[in-house]
Amino acid sequence: MIAYCGLNCSKCDAYLATQENDEVKREETAKKWSKMYRAEIKADQINCNGCKSNGVKFFHCNNCDIRACCLEKGVGNCAACEDYICKTLSEFITLAPEAGRALAQLRI
Repeated sequence: MIAYCGLNCSKCDAYLATQENDEVKREETAKKWSKMYRAEIKADQINCNGCKSNGVKFFHCNNCDIRACCLEKGVGNCAACEDYICKTLSEFITLAPEAGRALAQLRI
């Protein structure tokens, strides 16, 4: 379940909490992410069925510039984009290097 940006949705705390319908995980994730990203994230925002799902997505992912770009270009993820690695993706990879590694593997 590689997202447009290269993150693995199946390993995401929001995805896991949603799939398990686990309120404790939602609370823990909201607390952890609030601290990590210096933002107020509430447990009721920790709901996601994956970036590419038709269902609910984590609010940030739902408004993600990378996701919007991939949808507009009709590519499954940034690895398939002719503009790989653009400035937006480059900046994201500095925050989430695991996404960059996953995308690089997809390009091989």
